[in-house]
Amino acid sequence: MSSDAELLEAWRAGDQHAGSELASRYFDSLYGFFRNKVGDDIDDLLQQTMLACTESTRRFEGRSSFRTFLFGIARNVLFAHFRTARRHAVTDFSQASIEDLATTPSGHVVRHQQAKHLAHAMRRIPVDYQIAIELYYWEQMTAAEIAEVLEVPAATVRTRLRRGRQQLEEQLRRLADGQTQLQSTVDGLRHLAEVLRSRTTP
Repeated sequence: MSSDAELLEAWRAGDQHAGSELASRYFDSLYGFFRNKVGDDIDDLLQQTMLACTESTRRFEGRSSFRTFLFGIARNVLFAHFRTARRHAVTDFSQASIEDLATTPSGHVVRHQQAKHLAHAMRRIPVDYQIAIELYYWEQMTAAEIAEVLEVPAATVRTRLRRGRQQLEEQLRRLADGQTQLQSTVDGLRHLAEVLRSRTTP
């Protein structure tokens, strides 16, 4: 199997098949990234991300992995989407959550009760915390890789992961609302994330 770097180099050289293979490799991950924040109507965001990627590949210098480069673009596309929807020139995504930014109620319908709690809880923490947690648990990125996506120091990423987990645990406990307390809320996040991910891919 060709590496991302090999496919990217072939794509730059004009091999459209290599570009399609590279896009296909990350489609499910991008799909989940956007659906967790926007809902089902994400085709345009996916297209914008891949178009921006196509336009930027020749400027990509290889100082980071293609994956972090792609998710950096996806993050910028997401933020532009919310700024346009809310007609705000600037939004502090380190403070605002998806529930703060959403123009309509969440459209998620998740059968599994823990996954449902996680989906709602993730939408109640700041977007940059949500992105950091998703990249860490969904994409298995390191703090250094996430730092490249978020354009902050790795130490800041570790802080956001810690605070994000704390806020996520608090939101999960609130959503339990008198039910049997969710067990291993944060320790079991990898399992919960996998359950949710299985319901946010095509």
